[in-house]
Amino acid sequence: MLQIRMQSTFIQTGLQIEDPVQRIEQPKAIQSIEQPKAIVNMETTPGKLTIDQTEAWEQMDIKHISKRTAEYAQEGKQKLLEGIARRSRQGDEMMHIERGGNVIKAHAKENSERPPKQFNIGWIPSPFSVKMHYQQAKLNIEAQAQKPIIDVQVQKPIHDYTPGDVKVNVIRENSLDIDFVNV
Repeated sequence: MLQIRMQSTFIQTGLQIEDPVQRIEQPKAIQSIEQPKAIVNMETTPGKLTIDQTEAWEQMDIKHISKRTAEYAQEGKQKLLEGIARRSRQGDEMMHIERGGNVIKAHAKENSERPPKQFNIGWIPSPFSVKMHYQQAKLNIEAQAQKPIIDVQVQKPIHDYTPGDVKVNVIRENSLDIDFVNV
């Protein structure tokens, strides 16, 4: 009986692969930041201390000349009126000497004696006779913030790319062998 024998081999291929190479580098951005100083305006009104010692000095009998003159004038006027009143009263008493009594002796004693001096312990000057007034200092602050100055320069990325490659080669070729047996 006639036979046909076929023997085949498949093709065998090989691949030679070169990997792609990719390099990406991102340079840092160039930036500059500047912060201007704030604008500050300060106004100060100084404090004021007022001390009035007039009353304390007057209590120690150290007075301004105009005050002392005014007091002496007032005291002189008062003593004048008292003297006029005393003389008028003594004149009336002398007019009525006939009523009795020792009017001349009483007038001599009254006109020659001075009133007794008064003395008492006291604090000179008296407490709180020095007047103080303090006007507080004032401070006005105005501040104006300044915006920062920012400058940024973006750097483009550095990109290198080498594509890969695939090479196909034949390691063994395909074949077909045909044999006839019993021919």
